[in-house]
Amino acid sequence: MAMDIEKFVEQEGRDEKVREVRKMIDDLGIEYLYLQFVSITGKIMGKGIPSDHWEQVAKKGFQLVYGATMNLFTDRAGNYMGYGPEAAELVGIPEPETFMQLPWAPEIGRFYCTLFRNREEKVDPGAYLTSDCRGNLRRMHEEFKKKHGRSLRIGTEPEMMWLKFDENGKPKDGFSKPYCYHIDQFESLRPVSLQVIRYARKMGLDMIQGDHEDAPGQLELNWMYDDVLRNADRLTTYRQICAQVAREHGIFACFMTKPFMGVSASGCHHNMSLWRGGDDEFVRTGNDPANLPGMKDNYMYVKGGDNTFMPDDDDPQMPGVEGLEAIGGVVHNLQALTAVGCSTVNSYRRLWDTGFWAPVFADWGFQNRTTGLRVSAPGRFEYRSVDSMVNPYLMGTTLLAAMDDGIDNKLDPGEPEERNIYDAIKEGKQVKKLPMSLGEALAHLENSDVVRRGLPGEMYRLYHEYKHDEYARSMSTVTDWDNETYMECLP
Repeated sequence: MAMDIEKFVEQEGRDEKVREVRKMIDDLGIEYLYLQFVSITGKIMGKGIPSDHWEQVAKKGFQLVYGATMNLFTDRAGNYMGYGPEAAELVGIPEPETFMQLPWAPEIGRFYCTLFRNREEKVDPGAYLTSDCRGNLRRMHEEFKKKHGRSLRIGTEPEMMWLKFDENGKPKDGFSKPYCYHIDQFESLRPVSLQVIRYARKMGLDMIQGDHEDAPGQLELNWMYDDVLRNADRLTTYRQICAQVAREHGIFACFMTKPFMGVSASGCHHNMSLWRGGDDEFVRTGNDPANLPGMKDNYMYVKGGDNTFMPDDDDPQMPGVEGLEAIGGVVHNLQALTAVGCSTVNSYRRLWDTGFWAPVFADWGFQNRTTGLRVSAPGRFEYRSVDSMVNPYLMGTTLLAAMDDGIDNKLDPGEPEERNIYDAIKEGKQVKKLPMSLGEALAHLENSDVVRRGLPGEMYRLYHEYKHDEYARSMSTVTDWDNETYMECLP
């Protein structure tokens, strides 16, 4: 029986795409190729090769230690996390349809890769690597579509901050003032935002709107929603673009969730909907269709079809039965999902700094920003317990697992909460709070068979190990607050 890696490389039409990439490499003058994948924390990893070797690496792939999926970091005891030095090496196979010329470095081309177990492994040789979060999302979404006849579309709202460097070269203060929606502050970052938009459009992001948010140096630039995998690819691409633009302008692109207390954190709301049908359509995003800087797949967006989250005829707000069941799964699993959406120790500073519209309750409602989930517009739900440090591939797989649970078990999300949740509590409403620390969230995740299905194979073990070590490090650290509060507490 053929290995997964062989089936992947030999799939119909792939050789033609490999030849098409070769022509683009030659026509565009590409000298070097970045072969990238995404670690469990959302970091871009990979290797680079001269473009002369494209055909060979397209067929055989490249090898890298398994631990690269864990950022090749060590735990508190100094041991490499996830995989030891005795582990084999993964094989990364570049996907020709993801080829893209870097607009800031036109001699370099970029690919996303699918990861596999080594061909010589004694167990499951050449199988899909389950610590590949991106590959997991593709496969889980295909299984979901076959089972339910519905596909997930997501649009993300990636807030982040542009910071200045201090005299020691450390990122410190926001570049602009914390005035939400003020065009003057938006204008102060115009050279940055417009360069981000130029690069993003070249790379297939259909940019639709942007604004200055309510933290210092905080911008939100949005692109059109799409298939969950393509949107996740665009979010990770957007982060790379921001990092490059920051280098060009001598400032810092900060995706840390809560660098400042007393102002809003950086969220990354996921607006989601389940659809039946629809077709991919080419969107120009400012590019000439006859002279694209990348493969056409990068510029495709799914359009049309039937949105199962649209309201029933009887109620212009209430989603239909199919949509409510899927949302019921998300509401029932909100606490465990928070361990993925709010994935860092710092994420929970956002939830504790009250007054800045961060969600703290495992409930849903219409236009209600105190809940973890809200109907933001007819036909879409805004998942709110997620921030700028999220790995969008893990968020996608766990949301699919939760919605699968809701559909299978016809879960009722309950009545939507239209009141400010704090007022509702005063009036006697019993509500569940979202976890208020990474440790608490990880405990909910450990006890959730449903959400853990979104972390298949080795993924849950690795995620738990990495994040539990992160939480343990924070709990075993003496901070400035500790010293200021307790140093002279007694006698």
